Amino acid sequence: MHRIPVKPVPELVRQAAASGLGPGRRGEEAAGLAMAAPAVILLVAFLITPFALAFVMAFTNQRLVSPNPTAFVGTRNFTQLLTVRPFMMAPLTDPESGATLRDDTGAPVYPVLRDITRRNPDYPQFDGLRELASWQLGERRLYLLASDVVFMRALRNTMLFVLVVAPTQATLALMLALMINQRLRGVNIFRTIYFMPVVISIVVVSLLWRFIYSPGGLLNSMLTGLTFGAFTPVDWLGNPNTALGAIMAMSIWQAVGFHMVIWLSGLQTIPGVLYEAASVEGASALQKFRHVTWPGLRNTAVLILVVITMQAFALFAQIDVMTRGGPRDATQSIVFQAVQRGFERQDIAGGSAISVVLFLLVLSVSLLQRYVTRERAR
Repeated sequence: MHRIPVKPVPELVRQAAASGLGPGRRGEEAAGLAMAAPAVILLVAFLITPFALAFVMAFTNQRLVSPNPTAFVGTRNFTQLLTVRPFMMAPLTDPESGATLRDDTGAPVYPVLRDITRRNPDYPQFDGLRELASWQLGERRLYLLASDVVFMRALRNTMLFVLVVAPTQATLALMLALMINQRLRGVNIFRTIYFMPVVISIVVVSLLWRFIYSPGGLLNSMLTGLTFGAFTPVDWLGNPNTALGAIMAMSIWQAVGFHMVIWLSGLQTIPGVLYEAASVEGASALQKFRHVTWPGLRNTAVLILVVITMQAFALFAQIDVMTRGGPRDATQSIVFQAVQRGFERQDIAGGSAISVVLFLLVLSVSLLQRYVTRERAR
């Protein structure tokens, strides 16, 4: 008789597990799905589904409360938001001599812009547009006309906010992280102080800084005292020239501690032997930062850049509490416009269209950041 070789039991179990036939395989998968189910349900219910609905409603005339049925309007909402056209206006001339007409000060006289943008058969492409900006070019005047001036200002303010806050906040956070990444007595106290604004609600911080920025607030009082009365108090949030800058300064102060902690975690992953080797080679502090610290922080820098950019594009609470988009739309933001139109004006379709535009803008910036910060093969 030929004896059939029998494999040991442990080897059979290993082979069964490798082939997915183990008795506990299905149980493990079921347990994994059960543990992931709550998070998946929340993501679907509060992230994926609302975005899908917003994308669909952006192509309709949906309102929050309306007796009229919802109708498909195509890209009308996006056209209303994004239409921008330039217009070069020439001064008026004398019909007989052809000379340029001038006022008492000698300045050229121009047609009234409203006569051109309000049902003028000679300029149908400018019908319903409003002035967004204008520049004087010699005796001609260049106008930038927009269908939705408020949204364009919100787009400009948001992009300016991102371009200023993101690099400034990242740089200050890195400087603070380098300062507190030292083995000094009492350094934990400074870490706590720098991080403290992060744990305070942004609404509370906004209310606090609104009092600081008021004409009789702390900032004006401090500047007046430091200049011995030479400084004239400024309504920082009531002046269109200073309102957005004031909100930028407050936003940088409030969140710099959070990014400082991320930088600090990256600094503490760099092996100390690299600094010791650099010291042996006689490297200066700047050379150590350039050739040891900064390369070791590459992945952290990418994370910081993405996080700060996303937070900057989501600018809302500061605007809602401190300025409500004013004065004269100087602090409008894209998210504030989406919320205001969608709920305060009950224009769900318009708010959804703004949300879709914001999503595409953030996606484009994220892909660009990914491309620029990619790890190139050497």
